[in-house]
Amino acid sequence: MKRFAMCGVSQRAMGMFIRPMVENFSETCELVGLLDQDEKRFSECKADIPQVSSVCEFKESQFEEMVAETKPDVVIVASRDDTHVTYILKALKHNLDVITEKPMATTAFDCKRIMKAEEESLGNVTVTFNYRYNPYHMKIKEMIMEGKIGKVTSVDLNWYIDTYHGSSYFQRWNRKREYSGGLSIHKSSHHFDLINWWLDQSPVEVFAFGGLNYYGSQSDYNPEKKDGRHCGTCDVSQHCAYYSRWNARGKGVKVRDDHIKSDTGREKGYTDYRPDQCIFDSDIDIEDTYTGTVRYDKGSLLSYSINFSLPYEGYRLAINGTKGRIESMEYHAPSRVPFPTPEQTIDYIPLFGSKETIHVVKREGGHGGGDPVLQEDLFWGADPLRSYAILSGSRDGAYAVATGEAMWRSVKENRSMMVEELLSGEEQQRKDIHRV
Repeated sequence: MKRFAMCGVSQRAMGMFIRPMVENFSETCELVGLLDQDEKRFSECKADIPQVSSVCEFKESQFEEMVAETKPDVVIVASRDDTHVTYILKALKHNLDVITEKPMATTAFDCKRIMKAEEESLGNVTVTFNYRYNPYHMKIKEMIMEGKIGKVTSVDLNWYIDTYHGSSYFQRWNRKREYSGGLSIHKSSHHFDLINWWLDQSPVEVFAFGGLNYYGSQSDYNPEKKDGRHCGTCDVSQHCAYYSRWNARGKGVKVRDDHIKSDTGREKGYTDYRPDQCIFDSDIDIEDTYTGTVRYDKGSLLSYSINFSLPYEGYRLAINGTKGRIESMEYHAPSRVPFPTPEQTIDYIPLFGSKETIHVVKREGGHGGGDPVLQEDLFWGADPLRSYAILSGSRDGAYAVATGEAMWRSVKENRSMMVEELLSGEEQQRKDIHRV
């Protein structure tokens, strides 16, 4: 029986880790401690998941007391992104294993600190990159490993976030780089890890362009240049295209159910936290649009773009190799797409031959059926029948974050960024991210 302690009692923590642990893995796992800066989260968690009603509670400053009293084997980190590094380092100092939400940290510098601490510890770090576990993504990995397209020469990945999901990042803490590292880290690290894993290559150099085009005070959609508004009390909300698209005229009445697993802080009364901040505030300091190129150590090239304010959500993917090409397109959250959407397939097109369309066996569960399989690997151990590694370690987490940091720094400094410089402790790491 493994003992787990949870740092950060977020909605993500409850849905991804706590509930599955007590409902599906209770024979091998025991939750022994909850730690958070807001005590109200404990009561919400225990009301939603009565099985943990007797689990010990600890304040943010009581990590040492939690470890001493509950004696966990594993610490799970699902707190705000910028706090991940603190809990991970403390857990490794106690020689404990760590499971952390992505991103592992918000800077390459902190990722380097984590890798160094792991080398000196008996504990190991696992990063929960659940996109790897999507059945379509696993099939693509298998096709590349089988040599279906030969040596991979280039990848085109265009990721689309719709106005519903995209605007939610700018209502919450994610809109500040000091908390999230920016969306090229908080969100895109998922995508960079997926590419790194598919290719079995490491990113070397990044060049990117980007900007804040839809949100912030200068947005063309800002109904009034005024800071400090909240959607729940805003007197110009009906003049806001983003609010009107997803909400009826009655306050708080949504056009569609909110599928986004975010903290509904205002409704639950969490302390000093509201997830309905105005998306047009002037203090937003991250980008909402990126396009960039990544060069890998074995010669592959990635052309990547992401946009956080589009009419629909999903991605377009093409992977080119010396023997052929893989193509796929996904429409995510089809209930929010304003037109009929086709079922996702994978097209395999040999360099000389006929196209094959592959219909992948689907699974139930979050992130395209990936979450339940990831949870099995986390709580039962990696599937011994799987022929390839899929769980992510600290190195995977570090390269995903470093690629994202290289992307936003390239935007700011208008030059290409070397990933190893960010991970090696050289001049890029010593910069204060607020002064770039």
